[in-house]
Amino acid sequence: MNKDILAYNTAQSENDKKICDLLAQEIGRGLPAAESKVWHGGPVWFIEDNPVVGYWARKKHVQLLFWSGQSFEEPGLRPEGKFKAAQAEFTSADQIDIEDLKRWLEKAEGIQWDYRNIVKRKGKLVRLK
Repeated sequence: MNKDILAYNTAQSENDKKICDLLAQEIGRGLPAAESKVWHGGPVWFIEDNPVVGYWARKKHVQLLFWSGQSFEEPGLRPEGKFKAAQAEFTSADQIDIEDLKRWLEKAEGIQWDYRNIVKRKGKLVRLK
């Protein structure tokens, strides 16, 4: 695991650390070729410099965010923001359905919107792949 992500997880409360460690482990397994780093205050995984998934420990939960998640058409993910992102929230590690997470990660690899160039395109998203 990336040392900065390990440090991020370690800094969380005991409960949130369990959630973060499980998410990092499963995301690493599901996206082994993705680059990972702490970005915008939380662990984020990138495919070809395009952010695809990340998580953040919030006050009341851990937020798991998929940048292109609205295109996954998954009932376990809720829209987030004004673009194509979708999220799930967890208050304990046992709420994470590993099979759902694996499926979401497969979709994250195959369904991507070009967030890397969103500024250059003045806020317009273009579908990749």
